[in-house]
Amino acid sequence: MSEPSDYPGAAASVEQLYRLADCYAEAAHRVMDMSRKGDHLSRAPFRLNAIHAIELYLSAFLLAAGANPACLRGLQHDLTRRSQMALDSGLVLRKATSAHLRNLCASREYLIVRYAPEQLETVCEVTRLSASLRDVARQVSTCLANRQAT
Repeated sequence: MSEPSDYPGAAASVEQLYRLADCYAEAAHRVMDMSRKGDHLSRAPFRLNAIHAIELYLSAFLLAAGANPACLRGLQHDLTRRSQMALDSGLVLRKATSAHLRNLCASREYLIVRYAPEQLETVCEVTRLSASLRDVARQVSTCLANRQAT
């Protein structure tokens, strides 16, 4: 049986998580280019990659702020708790972004885009998700750059 310290990702650095988030964000944008307007199913890969990128950006920020990797793992995919921890640790997000992250969690969009194609018409607008992804990426990038400068 593996020790808890052997958990995948337990030793990931802030930079590694941030770069991985960037990769998922880029993948989200690339697959969005392949989606078809009005076809909710074809936009599911964008949504999944965008939500995962947001989660990784917030994790990178929290790790830089001193959060324990095991604590972050315990959050699972709860963007409400993860974003609230980030806000409490000094991350500044637009009010619309903060509200949207809470809504993503409350609506269980992460699960819908993975497993419920019949519910994809009920999820948020892709423009709202894109705006949240941009805001989180920009704010985390700024905070991490400021921390490195000091």
